[in-house]
Amino acid sequence: MLPLSLYIHIPWCIKKCPYCDFNSHTLDQKNPGDIPESEYVAALLEDLEQDLERYSGAIQNRPLHSIFFGGGTPSLLSSGAAADLLHGINKLITVPAGTEITLEANPGTFETEKFKGFFQAGINRLSIGVQSFNNEHLQKLGRIHDGKQAIYAIEGAHEAGFTQFNIDLMHGLPGQTHQQALADLTTAIELSPTHLSWYQLTIEKNTQFYSYPPLLPAEEQLWRIQETGFEFLKDNGFEQYEISAFSKAASQCKHNLNYWRFGDYLGIGAGAHGKITTTNLETGTVEIQRSHKHKQPTAYLDASKAFLAGEHTVDNSELPIEFLMNVFRLRKGVDAPLFEQRTGLPLAQIAEPVERAIKHGLIEPNSAILRPTSRGSQYLDDLLQLFI
Repeated sequence: MLPLSLYIHIPWCIKKCPYCDFNSHTLDQKNPGDIPESEYVAALLEDLEQDLERYSGAIQNRPLHSIFFGGGTPSLLSSGAAADLLHGINKLITVPAGTEITLEANPGTFETEKFKGFFQAGINRLSIGVQSFNNEHLQKLGRIHDGKQAIYAIEGAHEAGFTQFNIDLMHGLPGQTHQQALADLTTAIELSPTHLSWYQLTIEKNTQFYSYPPLLPAEEQLWRIQETGFEFLKDNGFEQYEISAFSKAASQCKHNLNYWRFGDYLGIGAGAHGKITTTNLETGTVEIQRSHKHKQPTAYLDASKAFLAGEHTVDNSELPIEFLMNVFRLRKGVDAPLFEQRTGLPLAQIAEPVERAIKHGLIEPNSAILRPTSRGSQYLDDLLQLFI
């Protein structure tokens, strides 16, 4: 069966970061803890129940492969609210024992007892949004924590019982030197994470940085940071399995792997997106539906409105690029037959652009797999252009 994940969006933040283009909404600074928890948890469960009914024919009693609390700042939730939500989810859909359940956490919201409560509630993996341990860079990024708080939060994750957690780091920050970027990696590794997300800061539309661009390191400096960083992570036992994801053995993020392998997922919460596949086993035809929920928390919680803001069926002409823009992020790629299984289209449909990519040295010359070369990963946009 096609893996089925659940994404839960918690839309609130204490402060909007200047680089962030996610669906996040700043809390009232006079009452930063004033989240309508009970109302939102009830809405999330109702949202999930409606999705399960809407896609009942496609889901066909599939158990959940993974659960991910994203945001926003999910660690603003109380552990009690997280426990109530997970309890309600278990009543609506099968969550097998040992299912990966991840919560994104901001070090600026860390509380020892709260993190212990998250662990007791059933959350078994954290993704801690550090971005940098350098106070100057944290200030430029608009973060609400400092380097000491970041270290304290990670040590607290260990103390709370988490054996699986990710440290989220950026590089190519305003004014960052090569030595400072490696210092961030060194500090992170010393804190014994099982997973690292290490990615370059990019300037996105609809952000403060887009309107007021910071001075970023020169291109040559960015390449040097990336190349030495990759080598440093490898030397310290972290395998790069995706463009910006590195893990110890058996510690890859199962939830994100499902995205990158073009699996299915339900999305509940303000602004959440979903992807559900219906496969006709007799004909082999595939229909993929994408959906999104109302972005504004007030609209999402408005009882007079449906949670669903929009839905569309992906056209067959769009399926190849949608599939490839995900799987080509993986350093080992995927087995070639997965293209047919996940899209319902014959592999021959992409044979010509695959051959062109091989000639350009962007895809490995192996008919059994769809795997980008190191050059293909480095120039992913150029590789994908061949399939448009």
